Amino acid sequence: MLDSYIWGSVERISPEAPVPIINVKKKDFRLGGAANVALNLSSLGATPILCALIGDDDDGKRLLKRMEERGMSKEGIVVSKERPTTVKTRVIASHQHVVRIDEESDQEANAIEEKAIMDKVIKLLPQCQVVIFEDYDKGAINPSIIDKTVTLAIKQTIPTIVDPKKRNFLAYKNVTLFKPNLKELREGMKIEITASNQKQVEQATSTLKEKLQAQGVMVTLSEHGIYIDLENQKVKLPAHQREIADVSGAGDTVVSVAALCAALKLDAKTIASLSNLAGGLVCQHVGVVPIDKNELMKEALKELST
Repeated sequence: MLDSYIWGSVERISPEAPVPIINVKKKDFRLGGAANVALNLSSLGATPILCALIGDDDDGKRLLKRMEERGMSKEGIVVSKERPTTVKTRVIASHQHVVRIDEESDQEANAIEEKAIMDKVIKLLPQCQVVIFEDYDKGAINPSIIDKTVTLAIKQTIPTIVDPKKRNFLAYKNVTLFKPNLKELREGMKIEITASNQKQVEQATSTLKEKLQAQGVMVTLSEHGIYIDLENQKVKLPAHQREIADVSGAGDTVVSVAALCAALKLDAKTIASLSNLAGGLVCQHVGVVPIDKNELMKEALKELST
């Protein structure tokens, strides 16, 4: 996805409708969606390889240009004439997020697009140490792509990490770590869960882990922290008290850190602890920003010393 930003100030209300008039000061285009996950991975010292669908349009060209500027490989990108590039435009005035405008198609990848994606996966997978499914319900990922990719990854002993959405929620069988937030867990399992009720969270997580036959499930609980059930470890950690500026992109950061931890075969508590720290840190910034490795290291060392 392409993240578009319009920054400005509000000095008066429109006479046409009770809405603020934004006096635009600056416009910006940034890598978003799975590309923001890639930015986080790159910030942490890894080399991401994006495999995704974009449109044959000006926004797609802007996205590829931003990838070039960041030194990211375009080898896994599939350009489709059948869909637009997904763009999220955020209007921010006086440090307040005023409105978001989405331009997208969520139709499922057609047979030609699916084959093109799988050809890229088959070619690129052997050079990877971990696979991240960053699912935004835009149709680029479908059950067939999931099943084929997970099967290939298992054969090559490559861990698979999932940041899910509703459409494919229960299609991610046999993955290494499945990372929903509380809303996604509720919608995907079709059950009511209260974040403060730890027993409910644990039961839902255990049921989901069994349904997916996953090695682990990690649930982010916003201000209630994070819970992980991985192999034989179950760990609940509280959220860190912070000044929250913007939660946009926090999930991308969490899954990036969790994936690198899984690739390094770290234990459940370390995965949850570092992911929890990283997700909180990026929420202190306005807009979607990648994690700062030095900032994360500083916070992690501080936590170890307490």
